[in-house]
Amino acid sequence: MKKAILTIAIAVMGLTAAFAQDSTKHARRAMPKMTAEQRADKVTSRLEKQLSLTADQKTKIYAIELENAKKMDAWRSADQGDMKGKMKERKAAIDEQKAKVDAILTAEQKTKMDAFRAEAKEKGEKMRKGMGRGKKDKAPVVSNPPAQG
Repeated sequence: MKKAILTIAIAVMGLTAAFAQDSTKHARRAMPKMTAEQRADKVTSRLEKQLSLTADQKTKIYAIELENAKKMDAWRSADQGDMKGKMKERKAAIDEQKAKVDAILTAEQKTKMDAFRAEAKEKGEKMRKGMGRGKKDKAPVVSNPPAQG
């Protein structure tokens, strides 16, 4: 009887180890390190497909995106102190970049771009909520509170 129990216990431990969660499946895929020029080219080609840019528009937008990518590289390599001040500076630079791009686009292209930006903002909000940030405003659920008396 002891041998049977011991055999079953060993089998259960072996199966538990065999079906343990494989952590390699959930590892994040490493993003390739891209240069500022590569990132600007990628954004420009995506916008060209989405908005049907002319050759002149493409070159102007590439210049704007390259400038923006270089600023981002500088911010990433800079000291991480005073994050609030830096975030305001980044926000202002992003707004300036959007205004420059909008000045190049036609009215029809601007409406498409606004739709893409709204969609991206919505995706970002969903992603932030998925990370647990959207759960702060909910009250805790108490299923059966203790009786006071």
